[in-house]
Amino acid sequence: MTFIESGLSVRNGFDEGPLAVAALPRAGQLLAELQEQALTLTDGQLRDSVYRALRRFTQEQPPRCQVDSITALIRCGVRIGWPACDRLPCA
Repeated sequence: MTFIESGLSVRNGFDEGPLAVAALPRAGQLLAELQEQALTLTDGQLRDSVYRALRRFTQEQPPRCQVDSITALIRCGVRIGWPACDRLPCA
């Protein structure tokens, strides 16, 4: 285990501690906010926002097909559920 700061540590590639727990709801909230704003965004802005939300949540570069698929679903009005685990991946 590596301690980053008080309340945040890394174990097996995942952030742990009170600060990581506090960040989990925010990570899931990003996609919900994006779905609310979808009608006001251009296709490029929506795709970029989906990419950024996925990248922030997973800490990896999301596959293009996943970004395109989620963008298309949001554009069609489908509400996307964002499964959140109990740990955040560490960059």
